[in-house]
Amino acid sequence: MTTIRRALILIAVAWTVTGAATAAEYRAFDQAAFAQAQSEGRPILVEVFAPWCPTCRAQAPIVRAIAVDAAFENLIVFRIDYDNQRDAWRALNVRRQSTLIAYRGARESGRLVAATNPEQIESLMRSAIAP
Repeated sequence: MTTIRRALILIAVAWTVTGAATAAEYRAFDQAAFAQAQSEGRPILVEVFAPWCPTCRAQAPIVRAIAVDAAFENLIVFRIDYDNQRDAWRALNVRRQSTLIAYRGARESGRLVAATNPEQIESLMRSAIAP
């Protein structure tokens, strides 16, 4: 990763921490809202997290920093609580917390498990918005 890119990500993380708005929309996972977003053809990122998970805590600011990019203005990020939404993550064939799943409408465009590399996460997120 280039020094400039790393600096931009750190700046975006700082903006996120200080309350700056992101381009993406964030929601707690709800099956009906998820199905509606899929039927509308929206780009979607599902973030399966657990509050106690160190990898999840590392992923969250990376996702938020990347989501600041205007390219993600139509992206909706659904967060699934691993401990309290078991049916939701099982329905998506998730095996563990710290799973990120990208969708282009109803079609899954990629999946990462336990990834904290910003370039990999950005590539996954872009797979949801790519034509």
